[in-house]
Amino acid sequence: MDLNIANPATGCQKLIDIEDEKRVISRGFHDKRMAQEVSGDFLGDEFKGYVFRITGGNDKQGFPMKQGVLLPHRVRLLMSKGHSCYRPRRTGERKRKSVRGCIVGSDLSVLSLVIVKQGEQEIPGLTDTTVPKRLGPKRASKIRKFFASREAESEYKQLLAKRVKESKQQKIERRRTSSMQKSASA
Repeated sequence: MDLNIANPATGCQKLIDIEDEKRVISRGFHDKRMAQEVSGDFLGDEFKGYVFRITGGNDKQGFPMKQGVLLPHRVRLLMSKGHSCYRPRRTGERKRKSVRGCIVGSDLSVLSLVIVKQGEQEIPGLTDTTVPKRLGPKRASKIRKFFASREAESEYKQLLAKRVKESKQQKIERRRTSSMQKSASA
């Protein structure tokens, strides 16, 4: 079984392979649902003090877990636009798809977790490094909050300033007359 652990504070994620999956499932994750918080003490000493939230997973055949299906096995649901685990190809299309329930069982191959509370030790590749954000904020108030200082005020003013091309010469104003006027005056 694999644990896909994400850290929203640093933007990193790491896939950890667990050899003794039956012990891990029976101790900490057995009969837990998606969106429940679980202590990470039973995973080992490096996860002592960590608290994780279960965000999803896939079973051994690749079917995803779906929030709201309160079963520990696979079911077939009629899905339409707006459901998770389904993307309609045409407008109004509905389709019966196989999904796994939101209760953790022993037939999972990957379980996705998010760090809610960081523990005592650093996990290499997950909590010790930060991934820079690819895109900056667009809204002015968010830019101010992002820079978080008065000294940087000139910086975000320059970011917000629209560069307007000034024309070097004034354009000559021309009047347009209709073709009827031209023919009537001639």
